[in-house]
Amino acid sequence: MTAIFLNVLAVLTAFVNVHVLPMDSERILWNHTVLVEGDRIVAVGPVDQIPVPSGAVVVDGTDRFLMPGLAEMHGHVPPPSQPAEEIEAVLFLYAANGITTVRGMLGWPGQLALRDAANSGSLLSPTLYLAGPSFSGQTVSSPKQARERVRQQVEEGWNLLKVHPGMSRESYDAMAETAHALGIRFGGHVPADVGLEHALEMGQETFDHVDGFVEHLGAGQPIDWIQMSDIVARTRQAGAWIVPTGVLWETLLGVVSLESLMSFPELAYVSRQTVASWERAHRSRLVNVDPNAVQTALNRMQIVKALSDGGVPILMGTDAPQQFSVPGFSLHREMKWMVDAGMTPYDVLRSGTSAVGRYFSNEDQFGNVAVGHRADLLMLDANPFESISHVADRVGVMVRGRWLPESEIQSRLDALASRYAAPQE
Repeated sequence: MTAIFLNVLAVLTAFVNVHVLPMDSERILWNHTVLVEGDRIVAVGPVDQIPVPSGAVVVDGTDRFLMPGLAEMHGHVPPPSQPAEEIEAVLFLYAANGITTVRGMLGWPGQLALRDAANSGSLLSPTLYLAGPSFSGQTVSSPKQARERVRQQVEEGWNLLKVHPGMSRESYDAMAETAHALGIRFGGHVPADVGLEHALEMGQETFDHVDGFVEHLGAGQPIDWIQMSDIVARTRQAGAWIVPTGVLWETLLGVVSLESLMSFPELAYVSRQTVASWERAHRSRLVNVDPNAVQTALNRMQIVKALSDGGVPILMGTDAPQQFSVPGFSLHREMKWMVDAGMTPYDVLRSGTSAVGRYFSNEDQFGNVAVGHRADLLMLDANPFESISHVADRVGVMVRGRWLPESEIQSRLDALASRYAAPQE
């Protein structure tokens, strides 16, 4: 049993008689009570040892499972120039699917005010950690410009730097050296002029989309497993993290049929104009599919499995919203892809919970069901250790201490679907 002193005057939420997946290991705490005060977990213990304070909001957890909220570690948040209702819809879709943390990987001017509103609780949203406007061949043309851009983004208060393709090796090195000196992390793509091995040497922290690995190992040919073993060891030694975004890249490779993509029920929560643009893009893509696309898709799965087995931490991410990757819903498809790649359900769930908490340990305490952790929780009707599909069997979501029962989530989803189904003016 773990507990801390409670302020009995504060509003409390009590999850009673629930089976807890603390995500500190592959274990279940049967028939427990979890108390939440404000945005923090304040007690976790057997139901007969944790009294429920008078006045607490009680959530019956009988025969249900409580785990930490999930994270989208390569997500996108619309720019401030978009209508407020569109921004709020994207943030809600994340939360509705149990995503309580989003690492936004393409910042926009003015977006830090949105982060502050989301993280203060004045907006229904996951907690946001945002990369600044990207470093790419279009935005950085010299080492001097790279250094200035790092300093500017540190002064503005972004959480990390986003790397896109196109930078020269000299500009990349200037960015990396300045970032290390100023204490800001960076991740994303691997510019072709830089290459995977040099990016690891320079301390790039996350490699999103398995970028650099596919090219290093050969995209269109069977993997050389000796070479694979070597790069796995180098990645682990460098302390790097991997964000796979596997499902989206199968779409971009053209190995998924348009009929399958258009059958996704979650398209109801996206505007018809957006779906039409995705359909046009995929029709065009299918005209010129790389003949090695199937092999490349297989390689991506094998790379992620080898990295995971080799002790390289995996972070859950889908690159939503784009290209049939609908915020929140895309995570369920990604988790299945990760299991299909050979990861266990526990390993997959860890990549979206406790691993994310470790990655952001300098920002806050979250990612486990434990005292002192941020009250980001997901209650399910079935055990997700048995099948990753059970993550979709929601009873409700708690976002920074705000409880959203499934009835409220469905009501909001229905309203969003009705809005997008109506003829657009």
